[in-house]
Amino acid sequence: MAETDRAAARERGHVIFDPLAQAFLQRDGVDIGRMFASEGLRIRGKIFAFLGFDGELILKVPTDRIEILIAEGDAERMVMRGRPLREWVTVAPSRADRWGDLMDEAYAFVDRITPRGSG
Repeated sequence: MAETDRAAARERGHVIFDPLAQAFLQRDGVDIGRMFASEGLRIRGKIFAFLGFDGELILKVPTDRIEILIAEGDAERMVMRGRPLREWVTVAPSRADRWGDLMDEAYAFVDRITPRGSG
């Protein structure tokens, strides 16, 4: 993707992501942190959602949920340097209607696996 196209896609992603992120920032223990040179939402210091370079939503979800999300057409497995990441998926802006629910799911998952008192 050309850099100007990437910047436009990222801006479109922010239009979707930012209002959702603001709602999560009202929750106890949620703040903004860095992940893969991008800012994302964290619960007690652990990232659960962030916006990718191409304007896609990236989420941490349970491994057994990934294939279901792919089969439903909601997500794709996140691949970095040719290697699929175990608990990470990408959700295209074309599925923006699912972003809020999937962010809730990612939040609940990371909240459950992150020890209290960390971060």
